[in-house]
Amino acid sequence: MKLVILDREGTIGRLRDDFVRTPEEWQPLPGALEAIARLNHAGFHVVVVCNQSGLARGLFDAVALNAIHAKMHQLLSAAGGRIDAVFFCPHAPDAGCACRKPNTGLFVQVAERYGMDLATVPAVGDSLHDLDAAVAAGAEPHLVLTGRLGATHPTLWKRTGQPAQPDDGVPAGTRVHADLDAFAEYLLARDAVPLPQVAY
Repeated sequence: MKLVILDREGTIGRLRDDFVRTPEEWQPLPGALEAIARLNHAGFHVVVVCNQSGLARGLFDAVALNAIHAKMHQLLSAAGGRIDAVFFCPHAPDAGCACRKPNTGLFVQVAERYGMDLATVPAVGDSLHDLDAAVAAGAEPHLVLTGRLGATHPTLWKRTGQPAQPDDGVPAGTRVHADLDAFAEYLLARDAVPLPQVAY
């Protein structure tokens, strides 16, 4: 089974200064839904792993969160793609839970749901918490520059399409992509099976 783990805001959806509280406030990043569809068509299952502390803060409720995700699923379906499942942490940052990234609880849930080792599973995010959680869970860390780190660490743009370097401040082994579309292009090229050579 081929699986990809994605963060939500800053990776699929536009990053906001505050919280996404309503379906109207959730807007996909350009090309992100199409990138997921390309992955699906190549045989990849896609899941989302995200922190949603706005629930604990009382900024929105479960009904609103479900409506936000329903909008995401509907727009993605219209683009020809799908997300199999959304795993989220509802706790506040000071709750001490195991599921809030950079902790690995959500990744453990994904591994258990699909019965697989995450060692060969790419995990894509826009923040250091996303990358740290991926590494701690044993997944492949991939950074997209459409969110937090791309906005606050402009030097990372020099690494687009390449592995990060030790002085970049991100976990070793992280590969840097301009956006989710660039990540999909990279993964599909890497995953491509060479055509057999035919002797004439």
